[in-house]
Amino acid sequence: MADYTLLVQDPTAMSTSPGVDHAVIGGVVAVIVFILLCLLIVLGRYLIRHKGTYLTHEAKGSDDAPDADTAIINAEGGHSGADDKKEYFI
Repeated sequence: MADYTLLVQDPTAMSTSPGVDHAVIGGVVAVIVFILLCLLIVLGRYLIRHKGTYLTHEAKGSDDAPDADTAIINAEGGHSGADDKKEYFI
């Protein structure tokens, strides 16, 4: 005699598919979006702080001088070549 089994489906039961878990995919996508957002904030702060401007140590009042020699002679900062220490590298 053949043994037959009867399959009964419950329409109120939730179906679970063994393949794709949507909660895991949603969590991974949320983590990736969070990491990209953090990287965008860090990159934005870096670009704002390093705009390409830099601090120069020019003598005050050298903007009005007609040439570089006059600016050095009339400098208020005392940056004349005679007062500097000389360094020798061997």
